[in-house]
Amino acid sequence: MRKLTVAQGTALSAGAVLGTGIISMPALADAIAGPSALVAWLALVLLSAPLAWTFGELGARFPDGGGVSSYVRRAFGTRAADAVGWIFFTAVPLGAPVASSFAGGYVADVLGGGATTRFLTFLVIVGVVFGMNWLGLHISGRAQLILTATLAALLLATVLAALPHARLENLTPFTPHGWPAVGTAAALLVWAFAGWEAMSSLSPDYADPRRDVPKATMLAVVIVGVLYLSVAFVSVLVLGPQLATSQAPLADLLAVGVGGPVRPIVALVSVLLTVGAVNAYIAGASRLGLALAREGALPYRAFGSVRRSLVIVVAGAIAGAVLPIAQHTLLLLVTGGLTLVYVIGTAAAVKLLPARGEKAVAAFAFVCVCVLLWLTGWPALLSLGVAAAAIGYRLWRDRVRLASKA
Repeated sequence: MRKLTVAQGTALSAGAVLGTGIISMPALADAIAGPSALVAWLALVLLSAPLAWTFGELGARFPDGGGVSSYVRRAFGTRAADAVGWIFFTAVPLGAPVASSFAGGYVADVLGGGATTRFLTFLVIVGVVFGMNWLGLHISGRAQLILTATLAALLLATVLAALPHARLENLTPFTPHGWPAVGTAAALLVWAFAGWEAMSSLSPDYADPRRDVPKATMLAVVIVGVLYLSVAFVSVLVLGPQLATSQAPLADLLAVGVGGPVRPIVALVSVLLTVGAVNAYIAGASRLGLALAREGALPYRAFGSVRRSLVIVVAGAIAGAVLPIAQHTLLLLVTGGLTLVYVIGTAAAVKLLPARGEKAVAAFAFVCVCVLLWLTGWPALLSLGVAAAAIGYRLWRDRVRLASKA
C-alpha cells in the first residue's frame, strides 16, 4: 500500500477543513457581528495553528486510525471515549440539514422559492446520499479531493475577480452590534474550521509520521487560513451591508467581479460539494454507529449494522430539518458538540504528550477551546448532555452485566 507524501497529506488535511461552511459563513458571521466578524475569522485562524499542531503531534507520536477517540481512551478511559463517539454521532443528523441549506440558498438564488427550495434541496441531497450508502456506492477519496480542489479554485477565482471592487468605507461602522457579538460569531465559525482532528486519523498512512505529519499539518493551516481570510475580507469590503442578507455570497461576489451567468455555475458547484461533504458525514456516522455498538457504547439491536445506523442517522437528519429550530441555533448545537470534542481531545494531549513545550501548546489550545465552548452559550448544554448520556449508558450497561453474572 502506497504511503502518503507530505503534499498528499496536506491536500487531505486541508480538504477535511475546507467544507460547505465557507459558501455561506461570511454572510452568517456578518449578520451577527458586522465587519467586526473579521476579528472572529482572524481569531479562529490563529487558534487553528496550535489546535491543528496538537492533533498532528498526537498523530505523529501515537499513529492510530481511531483519531481523537483513541487518544481520549488512552488518556481517560472507555467512558470518555464513548462520550466523544456519541457527540460525533449526534452532530451529523443536526449538521446535515445545515450543510444542505447552504447549498439550498444558492439554488434558491437561481430558481427562487426561498425556504421551500432550501428544504427540497436538502431532501434531494440526503436522498441521493442515502441511496448511495444503502447500495454501497461511495464517492472515492480521489473524487472528494477533486471536489475540494474545485472549491479552493472557486474561492481563489472569486477573491481575485472581486478584489478590484473593494471599498474601505464598508468597514464602518465596524462594530454595529458591539464587541460581544464577535464572540458569538467565533462560536458559529467553528463550523468552518472543524476537521483539524482528522490530522491524527491520517497519521498511520504516512511513511514517516513523526517527520511528515507536522509538516503537512502546518502547510494545511496556512492554505486554509489564507483562503478563509481572503474570502472573509473581500466579502466585507466588496458586498458591504448587503453581505448580512445574502443567501449566496460567493455568487454575489463573482457577479460583481465577472458578471454574466455565474450564479447557476456556482449553485451547481455548491450542490456537488455538499453532496460530497454530506456523503462523508453520513457514511462516517453510519460506520461509527456500528463501531460504537460493537464496543457496547450503543444498543447493538438498533445500531448493529451499517444500514441500521444509516437509517437512524438519515431519520435524525430529516427530523432536524423539520423541527422548528432556527438555522443559527442548529449551527451552534453542532459547533458546541465539535468544540466539546476539541476540549476533551486537547485535555488528552496535555496528559499524553511528554515534552513540557508540547504540553504548553496543548494547554493553550485547551484554554482557547474552553472559551469557545463558553461563547457557544446554552446550545453547548446539548453536547454536555450527550456526553453525560454516553457515560450514563455505559454505567447502566456495566451494572446490568454485573447483575447478570451474579
